[in-house]
Amino acid sequence: MSTFQSKTSINKPVNEIYHFLADMNNHQRLMPADDISDWSSTTDSASFNIRNMIKLSLKMAEQVPDTLLRIEAVEKPPFAIELKWELTSKANATEIAFTITADLNMMMKMVASGPLKKLADDEVANLANLMS
Repeated sequence: MSTFQSKTSINKPVNEIYHFLADMNNHQRLMPADDISDWSSTTDSASFNIRNMIKLSLKMAEQVPDTLLRIEAVEKPPFAIELKWELTSKANATEIAFTITADLNMMMKMVASGPLKKLADDEVANLANLMS
């Protein structure tokens, strides 16, 4: 398994950030616009293409209020992938860790590691910008 993680702290209450992330319709705003196309979403699921890589269909798999959101791929992705948002309340801020875990073979690791790390970093940076 390959792991790509990005962290930040946002000066907003944890419940505000949790409710934003709990709606998959909001996740399009977190994606790098130049790398994502054909976005379609509902409250619980989303599907899109990552430029020059794969088509992903995701669904909300687990929610622990104000703490955890776990999203997993559906519809036979080219490799197993999980996205996890972990939230921790700290004084007047929220600590956020976003982790992408992917089961990549050696060839896919060479091709997908850069874009997946960029995706993790971009989603966290975009969340911080939107919530500021």
